[in-house]
Formats: sequence, structure tokens, C-alpha cells
Amino acid sequence: MKKPLILVTNDDGITAPGLRALIKAMNELGDVIVVAPDSPQSGMGHAITIDSTLYSKKVVIDHQEGAPLEYSCSGTPADCVKLALQEILDRKPDICVSGINHGSNSSINVIYSGTMSAAIEAGIEGIPAIGFSLCDYSWEANFEPTLDSVKRIVSQALMHGIPKGTVLNVNFPKLDQKPNGIKICRQARANWREQFEKRTSPTGKDYYWLSGEFELLDKGQDTDEWALSQGYVSVVPTQFDLTAHHAIPQINNWSLNES
Repeated sequence: MKKPLILVTNDDGITAPGLRALIKAMNELGDVIVVAPDSPQSGMGHAITIDSTLYSKKVVIDHQEGAPLEYSCSGTPADCVKLALQEILDRKPDICVSGINHGSNSSINVIYSGTMSAAIEAGIEGIPAIGFSLCDYSWEANFEPTLDSVKRIVSQALMHGIPKGTVLNVNFPKLDQKPNGIKICRQARANWREQFEKRTSPTGKDYYWLSGEFELLDKGQDTDEWALSQGYVSVVPTQFDLTAHHAIPQINNWSLNES
């Protein structure tokens, strides 16, 4: 049987340790092709490059025998997936995996995530897709405890498929040992209490530095934030159909077409 073709990407850049860990895990499951940004693209969301040139080149980072083909891209994570599907790959991948991100993409963070946007771009094209993140922002983060769960989740997705219109958002707690298990969750209700710190440059120009605190508004024990706090891997099925279907009947009662 032909091995599954696995497209690997991320938002932290092609040299990021989290990506290297994900490649290591995927090499055990199939034929891997890597297309990733040539520099960090965190927080880019689903941005795409439309007003400047886009570059891509084959790179060699892993010199071991049997290392996968890798391409760096000057664009965003979503650009990487578009370019991979349209220009680089000679067949449709069986799955796209994005990450492993340095930092959490749980709860409201998924909205801003370049990691998840790469996976969503693949999902839009009908490709099963998963975004992986570790709740540790350090470049020296320990990804080893995540790898067994990564392989298990991807293997099950390849075996059973992922529901149409759905992309999995997987987050790992920061641990020095294997997690307690895997929980299927809903996205916790939360937001960022943000503020801009105003500073002045040496040339006298004002500039701003964004900071803030994460505010959890959800006490449910079925959320990703609860699972992570208890040492579990959280798996949230997300969808890219943003229609609030439950709101349609209420808004249909508005007087929108009366003179």
C-alpha cells in the first residue's frame, strides 16, 4: 500500500524546534513534504500575500538519510499551504498537520493563530487537517512528551477521517512527562484584557507595545482550558463555516424589507 502523503507546515518558521519535532513524528507515519515560512509568522491569522511577491525555495535542514523534502516560503502560513497544493505537490496530501506551535492556541487564541489558519486553509480545500500547539512559548520547550499523542491523533485521523468542514485544534499542556490522556473538548469562553503601552523612540516618535492578560470566563469542565489545567491534551473540533445558524430565526424577525 502507498504510504499516506503528509503535508507539514507551521507559523514559527521552518527552523523552529516544534516543527522539527512534528516532522520527526510524521516520518514514522508516511511520506512527508514540508512547506513552512522562512521566518516567524505568529499571530498572522489567515492573512495571505496579495500585494507583494512570494518566494519559495528548496532547503536542506536535516542532513540525515531519508529526510523529507522541505521548502521555505516568504509568505504566511496560509500562503504555504496554498503554494504547496498549487505548485509544489504532485498529488493531494492525505492530511495536513501544522505546528507544533510554541505557545497556546486554546480558547480565543485560535482566532489569531497562524498555526490553525494553515490547517484551516487545508481544510477549506477538503484535506483532513490538524493544528498542534504546546503551552510553552520557550524556544527550548520540551516537545518529547507530546509526540506519542501526536502520532496517535494523526493515525486515528488517517484511519477514520475528520468530519467534513472540521479542523482539529490540539493543545498540549506544558509537562515534563506524558500527559494524563486526551480529551475532546469545546472551546472555552475567554478573552484578552489588552492594553497598549505608549513609548517614545530615540527620534521622538510615539509607538505602542501591545500587552495584556488572558481572562478565562468559563468554569465548565468540558473545555480546552479545563483539560489543559488538569494535564490532559485538549482536542477541539473547529469549523470554518462562521455562520451563526442559531441567530438566523431571530434576525429574520427584524423589519429589514419594509418601507
